[in-house]
Amino acid sequence: MKERKILKNKAYLYLTEFFAGMAVMAVELGASRLLAPYFSSSQIVWTIIISTIMIAMALGNIYGGRSADKNPDPDRLYRRLLIAAVWTAAIPVLGKYVILLITGILIVTISSNLLIAAGFLACMVIFVFPCFLLGTVTPSLTKYAVQSLDDSGSTVGRLGAANTVGSIIGTFTPTFITIPTVGTSVTFLIFSGILLTLALIYFISAHTGRIRCLVSVILFVVCSIFGHSGHFAFWNNSLAYEGESIYNYLQVQEDKDTVILSTNVLFGIQSISRKDGSLTGMYYDYAMAAPVMAGFIPDANAETDSNQDTGRDADAETDTGTGGVCDILILGNGSGTYAKECANHFANAKIQGVEIDQKITDLAYRYFDMPDFVQVSTYDGRAYLEADRNTYDVIMVDAYQDISVPFQMSSVEFFNMVKQHLKPDGVMVVNMNMRASGEKSINSYLSDTISDVFSSVYTVDVDGYTNRELFALNQSLDPDVLNDRIDRIGDADLKALLKKVCGNLEQYRKGDLLLTDDKAPVELLSMRAIDQIINDELAYYKKLFREKGIQGVLNEL
Repeated sequence: MKERKILKNKAYLYLTEFFAGMAVMAVELGASRLLAPYFSSSQIVWTIIISTIMIAMALGNIYGGRSADKNPDPDRLYRRLLIAAVWTAAIPVLGKYVILLITGILIVTISSNLLIAAGFLACMVIFVFPCFLLGTVTPSLTKYAVQSLDDSGSTVGRLGAANTVGSIIGTFTPTFITIPTVGTSVTFLIFSGILLTLALIYFISAHTGRIRCLVSVILFVVCSIFGHSGHFAFWNNSLAYEGESIYNYLQVQEDKDTVILSTNVLFGIQSISRKDGSLTGMYYDYAMAAPVMAGFIPDANAETDSNQDTGRDADAETDTGTGGVCDILILGNGSGTYAKECANHFANAKIQGVEIDQKITDLAYRYFDMPDFVQVSTYDGRAYLEADRNTYDVIMVDAYQDISVPFQMSSVEFFNMVKQHLKPDGVMVVNMNMRASGEKSINSYLSDTISDVFSSVYTVDVDGYTNRELFALNQSLDPDVLNDRIDRIGDADLKALLKKVCGNLEQYRKGDLLLTDDKAPVELLSMRAIDQIINDELAYYKKLFREKGIQGVLNEL
């Protein structure tokens, strides 16, 4: 083993171990944020990330130990750190292109489990190699740090502790500091820079590897220049806002007519608002039937501004609807589209929103003109119900996280809590994001689960979208009474839409597919639904690929 003075300084060895552990966790958390816009941040994606990185670390441990025994040259370890640093710095520059390339290839070649396969392959290509290199650190440092068998146990223990403490700090730092403040791309660059600095200190002290170090620094600078922005929607230069929060990648797109919020790239938009206050044409409009079912009639002359001071008092009276305040709770308030529509059409709506992501709420007020009188609590929807003692006329459940429902908001136990927070004539409306079909689809499970709690359940598909709206009540709907209420609506567009909604309502017949707190495989069910949607949408291109190959697809595009 080459004699290097710096290796006699055990503090430097422990720092190497500490920052290697920190970098692994930072890469793992960065991986989840890089993949989320394309594959979601579901438990399945986390499983893929954790398993591939653990595989990489295990292989790195094996290789590092054998390499240290066979050729204990410390230059080899710090060369690996240089490579890991440059590779990590290149992830923000090239990662998104690799993801799209892999997804594009798989989309036309496989028919099931597309997101799982694409996510796994992308993770293998992008993240396994640098984590493999970092996995070689511990066995190599053990070789250099252990001076005798007498202190081998304590030395290995301190190295392990340094790695563990580094991993802990590497978990909290990206989540609560770097990703929310400077973004995922800069987070990769920060930890790449730390690894690069460690390696440079070694090679400078050893007076060797000058060219290697110079090339690494140049590559790091190039990656920093081209990768610091972190734009996921790199094909779209017209974004009003792009950023990250603790929970989401966020983008706001604005044109002369609409404002759109998206928390991912691959799966479309999450919220939309029309600047002229007209209906969106999406599921929010269909959900406006819920207050009508509860006995409230939209007031065509309701003005949002005129109601800010006097129309949201819990003791106020109104001459529309049932003659009282319409209490509305929105679990998953998002950018406030549904809250804004309710405020515009129901003169005496008192609206309480719940949104787990504070940054989304900030965007709702900034870009989507959500009325100031809409109160929004930054809370998990179920936790909010646990603490809340109020009851409501309408509870809107729109708590999708990427492509799946959070499992804790899909179970019998959760919907029983919702039922307890409804007034006797209250209505729960649930946005089911994917119009999945089949006897054991995600929608079948959700509908059966809700039907186990509520006596009457009705569904309607949203024209032109994959959404399905579900309305749940504790009593049956009287079609004549409902149509009479709709006939009294002054807004012609809303009246026509609700006529269509109520005309297409189908009463759901309960099955025995239940989701519980103990067993709610919503991620797997959602993945199956996505596969079905993708296959339906891309059937033509898959056929073209089989007949004319990739060139035929490219020519068509």
